[in-house]
Parts: sequence; structure tokens; C-alpha cells
Amino acid sequence: MKLKKKDNWIFRQRFAKMLQFITKERKAQPLPLERPESIVILARECYGDCIMLTPLIGTLKKEYPNLSISIIAFSRIIFDFFSADTNVTAVYHAKRNMKRYWTELLPQKFDLLFNPKEHPSIHFLIQTTLIRARRKIGHFSPYHEGLYDHLIELGPGTHESAKNLSLMSALGSNVLHPCKPYLPVMPVSADITQFLHTLPTGSCLGINISAGHSGGRRTPQQWSELIRSFPDETFIIFSAPQDLEEKKELEQPHQNVLPSPSTRNLYEVGEIVKQLKILITPDTSLVHIASCSDTPLIALYRERFADRTQFAPLSTLQKVIVSPTDNVMAIESATVSTALRQMLNDTAMNSA
Repeated sequence: MKLKKKDNWIFRQRFAKMLQFITKERKAQPLPLERPESIVILARECYGDCIMLTPLIGTLKKEYPNLSISIIAFSRIIFDFFSADTNVTAVYHAKRNMKRYWTELLPQKFDLLFNPKEHPSIHFLIQTTLIRARRKIGHFSPYHEGLYDHLIELGPGTHESAKNLSLMSALGSNVLHPCKPYLPVMPVSADITQFLHTLPTGSCLGINISAGHSGGRRTPQQWSELIRSFPDETFIIFSAPQDLEEKKELEQPHQNVLPSPSTRNLYEVGEIVKQLKILITPDTSLVHIASCSDTPLIALYRERFADRTQFAPLSTLQKVIVSPTDNVMAIESATVSTALRQMLNDTAMNSA
């Protein structure tokens, strides 16, 4: 039985306190002045988190070209994501292929270990304890004290990408131009390749109908209303695999919707998003996919401060619409239409 949210939080607190009690306390030490040769990074579990980790990975590789970067993944999708990243030296799945994990990863001693989470996570704390590293770096939390050599303190609401890049400052690197978010290159199917060849850059608007959390979805009727409000624009519908039927149902009745093949990985999604005029999406990984190509964006957020600050869009041209409730369905259709109309005007002026 899954623990309730409050019980889960209490359990994580107690687990962290137990580790603090039974493990040897790591006291604050000066970070190595020499250029690090190896780092292991604990990767968070969602696509958006991983995209927001790529600026750090790219910047580390730019600052330290010979640095060996190892990633610890906790799910198959994140393992596959970083396995495609040429900046990454090795990826280990902390819950699968345990023989490789025990025989290849644990015998190593890294120069650095970095935990990007600012709250106690059982899996991350276990990895912090098991993996050997000369210096272990995390974000400040009372439950991290004694488990890390250095804790980074940042203000509330700091963007996820900035939180990750704060490691560079902790290492004493004054990076003026950090890397932008990116998507590792992955295979592109013949269907998507053909579709991209027929898609002129900047000719279509994108709508993402899927969301990975409760309260993040709008109704098909709301999306249909938006499509009908712009009969002179052409739309492309994006969806997660489980929402393909809803995607097809939106594509069929609207003459100004261009049917698109199903995407098989995040890179394929990014290649289509790159060619859009504007993307409209709830707060999902597509917000961050758009940032990789700096695609203009209208993002719909629930009334949650952390969502719209820590995971805010990074596209240069963007509009964030915050729901008055914990459900984006509560955003008025007229509000979305007005934002889209204004952004169409802005993009037309920028291209003039």
C-alpha cells in the first residue's frame, strides 16, 4: 500500500535522520581547487527535470572538457534520455541491472557527487551514502546536514536550471554564458522525417493536450473552442501515448488541424516543436522542450507557486497563464485566445 503524502514525508524525514545518526558525519571541507576529473550526478525522475539538468551537463563539459560525467537514473525513460547524451560518459540505473551497478559503479571513487534535490529523498540519500566521492555536494536542507561536504543555499522559488547551475559557483567557476537546455539526439522515424519535410518552419501552432499531473488537463471542448477561434491558423496536436485517441478525435473534425504521426521519443517531439510558430501547453515537459529551441510559448499553470517559479518557461517570447484554482480547466477560454492573439501579433512584428 502506498503511503499517504503526509506519511511519506514523515517517513523520508525519519529516514534522513537515521542516516545522519548512523553514518560518519561529513564536515564542511574546501572544495578541490584542481580541475575535477569525474563527477556523478543523481538525476531526478521526470523529463522536465532532466531537460533542466542539461544546462549544467553542457556547461560542465565546456568548462572541463576531460571531465567524466556519470548519471544515476531511477527510471527507464531517464536512463534512455541520458544514454543518448554525448556529453555523458556513463549512465547507471539504480533499480535495474544491479550486477553492473555493483561491479562497475560502486568500486569507483569520484571527485564529486551532486544531488540536485533540495528535500530529503530516500533513493537519493541511499545513493549519496553508497557512492564514494571525495566531495559530496547538495542543496541545503536540515535533513542533508552531515551527509554532504558542501550545501548550496538558494532563495525560495529559484528556477530548476539555476539551482543545477549553482554547482558551478560552488566549484569556483565564474560562468558568464552557461549552456542552454538541449535534447540529446535520438533516432527519428521515417514517418516523422517525412512529416518534418512537409512542415514549413513557423507555419503552424502547436497544442499539447496531455499532462503528467492532476489538474493539468483542459477538456477537448476547450481545445476545440480555441482551434475554431483561429480558422486561418493551422494547428498540430501533441499528446502522450495514452492520449492518442483524444488526439485523433481533435484532429478529425477540424479542417485547420494537420494530422501528425505519433512521436516515439522526446527528440522527435522537439524536432516538431522547433518548427512551430507558437506552442500552447499545460505545465509539462513540453514547456522545457520549447526552451531548447526557444520556441514562443503560452504555458498554462495551476495555482502553485513552485510550479510557475521553479519550472517556469525559458523561451524568450512567452506568456504564463495561471489558473485561479488547482486545475487549468478553470482558465477562461477567452483568456487563452487573447494571449494567443497577442502573441501572434508579437511574432509577426518580430519577423517583420
